[in-house]
Amino acid sequence: MPKPNFTNNLINETSPYLLQHAHNPVNWEAWNTKSLEKARKEDKLLLISVGYSACHWCHVMEHESFEDEAVAKIMNQHFINIKVDREERPDVDQVYMNAIQIMTGAGGWPMNIVALPDGRPVWGGTYFRKEQWKDALKQLSGLYQTKPDEMKAYAAKLEAGLQQLQLIETPKEETPFTNDFINEMLEKWKKTFDAKNGGSRGAPKFMLPVNQSFLFRYAVQKDDKDIFEHSLNSLNKISYGGVFDHIGGGFSRYSVDERWHVPHFEKMLYDNGQLVSLYSKAFAFTKDNWYKEVVYKTLDFVKEELTDGTGAFYSALDADSEDKTGNKSEGAYYVWEKDHLQDLLTEDFSIFEAYYNINSFGKWEDNYVLIRSKSDEAIAEAFNLSLPELKEKKKHWTKILKQERDKRTKPGLDDKSLTSWNALMLNGYVDAYKAFGESEFLENALKNAAFLQEYQFKKDFRLWHNFKNGESSINAYLEDYVLCTEAFLNLYEATFEEKWLEIAEQLILVCLEDFQDKKTGLFYFTSSKDEALITRNYELNDNVLPASNSVMAKNLFKVSKITGNQEYYDLAKKMLKTVQPQIKTYPQSYANWLDLMLNFTEAFYEVAITGKNAISIKKELEQEFFPHTIFAGSVEPSEISILKNRFKSDKDLIYICSGGKCDLPSNSVENSIDKIKHF
Repeated sequence: MPKPNFTNNLINETSPYLLQHAHNPVNWEAWNTKSLEKARKEDKLLLISVGYSACHWCHVMEHESFEDEAVAKIMNQHFINIKVDREERPDVDQVYMNAIQIMTGAGGWPMNIVALPDGRPVWGGTYFRKEQWKDALKQLSGLYQTKPDEMKAYAAKLEAGLQQLQLIETPKEETPFTNDFINEMLEKWKKTFDAKNGGSRGAPKFMLPVNQSFLFRYAVQKDDKDIFEHSLNSLNKISYGGVFDHIGGGFSRYSVDERWHVPHFEKMLYDNGQLVSLYSKAFAFTKDNWYKEVVYKTLDFVKEELTDGTGAFYSALDADSEDKTGNKSEGAYYVWEKDHLQDLLTEDFSIFEAYYNINSFGKWEDNYVLIRSKSDEAIAEAFNLSLPELKEKKKHWTKILKQERDKRTKPGLDDKSLTSWNALMLNGYVDAYKAFGESEFLENALKNAAFLQEYQFKKDFRLWHNFKNGESSINAYLEDYVLCTEAFLNLYEATFEEKWLEIAEQLILVCLEDFQDKKTGLFYFTSSKDEALITRNYELNDNVLPASNSVMAKNLFKVSKITGNQEYYDLAKKMLKTVQPQIKTYPQSYANWLDLMLNFTEAFYEVAITGKNAISIKKELEQEFFPHTIFAGSVEPSEISILKNRFKSDKDLIYICSGGKCDLPSNSVENSIDKIKHF
């Protein structure tokens, strides 16, 4: 029998995730004032289901439960059902994820919450099988009808617990920022290192570029050979693994196994933006051409699959795609059969087989996920090839397999554009431009910056969070402001165009007005102009994205160094001191804060470059790895504090400043590099 064609109120939404559920028999509503008022008016429990368009298990639960009419009947009779795209509404996701973790000790997506009509949660979990789901909903609806006071009492206790999570006390006894503190945190962190495969032990394995970036910086700056070895091993194993798409470029979200082989196949913009930055910086220090290949292939993927004509970046590609039978399955677009590869690659197959492990090591179920385990040098030697010959063969294989793969049905595209994630990708392009000097990378960064200015900025430097179908929507969150600020500061460093610095400063002013908690100095995730949720949260833990507060503190530090604004410096220091006691418990979750702490414990340099050739000088300097440095410069007189009265029309001058004093200016790039390298 053909499936009935249902339509619910999600049909009027723009979110790809919500639209996926618009034809469920469940009477889904979007999260808005009207749907929440409906629950209160009808005195019905809220059923809040949170996910995102590229989420495999979200699709599984939809097919098993939300497309089932018997399940829908229970949901529609007893609940006001609300679907939430966690990427559009990270504020809602964060509040209820905290609740899930208090209730169950774990979290993930899909996330399903049952709440009182006023939004206070009483029960929840992640993925449920159909019968589990039906039984739970019947029990919960029955309990609300027979013992509502018990549910309300539990909700009050849980609400108190959620409020307790947001209590941040300024430490009474300050712990100084010292090398000893950072070293102690790293000794604790090292116990989780996977010495064989890189990253942290166990599975699933997430790349966590924030963590990798801090560890790499620390290893280089402190000349720590053990951590440096671990960092390079992590960067190599991640990019050799199946989580990196060796044919089309770009990274998947995480690996389901310990050796980075089989990915959870969705590709997220935020991962790829951060990993482009990470591998660009790694190249700047190591000059390893494999890292260059990773960056270029990833940016090719972003350009081809995740970029629209306005310069905006889309959010994600789905994990699922059609297999040969026409059914949706995870990874179908990316995997290969051995016989098919032999037919396509003919006489080159034996080299390809060794290069990408078309053997028991690379096998997954009945197919192969391409994974490397040897360097180009080792493969070239084994097959008596020169490195240029192997490089040409790799290009040939990639072209053949990409053409073949393009015949398959592509995974679904989440074509909304989020301001915060666009800023991460913009940042990635700028970092790639710095490392490689490729003008196209800067052009793409500037095009995206123009998109953000035109569509995501309101007249008063306030921002929108979401863009879809030519329309901007949803008042921006702290993550949007701080990641845009970071990207525009980076763009200023790359171009010396002062408008980018001015925009960054304006965004900071909005954050101080709309988001700051004056008592702690920290910043709430949601604006004071937004409708209140059951709690107003701080985001302090670095995870797959850096915590918005850690990015804010680093921005304040950097702007203070360029503009001489001491208040910003003091606020960055205060924020770090407030969070420092929490770092002790689980340092892996505070990598970006530890990165900021290095700015206080080690020499930090402001490099001011003036003169007609300032930009070309900057380009030379930028191709080194200088994580403890911020650049400012001009090709004409400037009123910026660090540049004021330093321009000479007939001279190119490089000023290296630290701790409030500057060395005598030099015009030698080589001497300047030597000075800055003395960490």
